Amino acid sequence: MKYRELGKSGLKISALGLGCMGMSHGYGAAADKKEMIGLIHQAIEQGITFFDTAEVYGPYTNEELVGEALEPYRKDVVIATKCGIQMIDGKQVVIGKPEVIRSSIEGSLRRLRTDHVDLYYLHRVDPNVPIEEVAETMKELKQEGKILHWGLSEAGVQTIRRAHQVYPLTAIQSEYSMWWREPEKELLPTLEELGIGFVPFSPLGKGFLTGNISRDTQFGKDDFRSIVPRFTAENLNANQVIVDFVRKLAEEKNATPAQIALAWVLAVKPWIAPIPGTTKLKRLEENIQSINVEISPEELTWINDMLNSIPVSGDRYPAELAKRVGK
Repeated sequence: MKYRELGKSGLKISALGLGCMGMSHGYGAAADKKEMIGLIHQAIEQGITFFDTAEVYGPYTNEELVGEALEPYRKDVVIATKCGIQMIDGKQVVIGKPEVIRSSIEGSLRRLRTDHVDLYYLHRVDPNVPIEEVAETMKELKQEGKILHWGLSEAGVQTIRRAHQVYPLTAIQSEYSMWWREPEKELLPTLEELGIGFVPFSPLGKGFLTGNISRDTQFGKDDFRSIVPRFTAENLNANQVIVDFVRKLAEEKNATPAQIALAWVLAVKPWIAPIPGTTKLKRLEENIQSINVEISPEELTWINDMLNSIPVSGDRYPAELAKRVGK
């Protein structure tokens, strides 16, 4: 494994983290708990030190799983979790009030079996709560020893600047992959300027860039992709040209498409640490090998030029969820 620092924060983590959401939420039925604990232990044995979860995953069950799995290794790992999305009458509601953040951290600490969270994100920005109030609350939690670092998920650059002035951010989490490069326009230059790290989720395009999804793939009702415009049969078919390109690169480098997709993200900036998720040991091992796939700056430029010439079909979120990002 290789290791990186998130921005200029001093927080050192494995170059590749493990996104744990899909073990209990978002991509179909929850996986077997014992098997997932075993998978997390395998990740640790192979050098992964960075684990990502959230209060709302499950809800709550994913933090419990991660807490149980990491308890014996607590001093050797970095745990990231999130607050700010509450389940109310079966629906997700964005709430970033200081009192909600405070009650959330107590629940997360209990479920994660720890006295502190290494990296605590506001999961989505609440437009009804000034981000300065959130930053002040996070600063207090740091002073109380309950969190060591803080971050924002899917936040806009002006919000990031305002928050960072009050209490410096360690990381921003957002979607980023060869299939979704929007962060390159404003977000990445801002993070570089401010010395903030970047933690991309869905670096494999929610599985699409692995080459294992086609227009005939059926997603169940409990799979988030069933409501994502980009995953309609028509758009999957139109976007296969990207997968074909990634597959060709993989053949040239004697790698898999997933390894190319991850190596590409890692090559963009040294302060980026993606968090691909999986429930399968084989996939975990495949993903980890991506750190050995070299993409030179010249190759990166050429790949990006090629990607720029490929149109992407479909939005990455349905309209209702798209309203919650970039605030």
